[in-house]
Amino acid sequence: MQKLVGRVKAIIFSPHTEWLIIAQDPGETRMVLARHVAVLALIPAISRFVGGSLIGGFTPIDLGLQDAFVEYILAFVSVAVVAAAIRALAPTFEADRTTRNALKLTVYSYTPAWLAGIFLLVPGLSFLSILGLYGFYLLWLGLPVLMRAPRDKALAYALVIVLIAVILAVIAAFLPYAIMRSGR
Repeated sequence: MQKLVGRVKAIIFSPHTEWLIIAQDPGETRMVLARHVAVLALIPAISRFVGGSLIGGFTPIDLGLQDAFVEYILAFVSVAVVAAAIRALAPTFEADRTTRNALKLTVYSYTPAWLAGIFLLVPGLSFLSILGLYGFYLLWLGLPVLMRAPRDKALAYALVIVLIAVILAVIAAFLPYAIMRSGR
């Protein structure tokens, strides 16, 4: 847990140097998923449940739990899809197609969004989850380091990836409601 906290602080407060460290880290894919995604993706899922079902009372508890579970699973799916998109689009932007680096780039770029999920605890503060957009900046900084994308193509590359991530987020936002309606 101490390593996770250190990595989170470093990627948020000193991303230029942390991307270089991450690029040299030979960490296994499953460890990145288990130690980073599995923990941080709980923040918005649990916060939305507590804020919507227990504090705000807007969502019945059973549906809130279902939504939290689906949101947590979709975090892993989103990471996989975005990492695959980064890898697939790499030749278009003259970047490397390294699967491990695409996954690390995705996971650490999602970190601010997962952390900003804490604001979902208090329904009136949920608008502050927009602070998760800092992940776009992290993605832009990380593309040249991890995927070896030319700096002049990194912004366009990042914009395409962010567009894909936004589309996934919209789908993920409506999926629990689609599942809920199909069960009735």
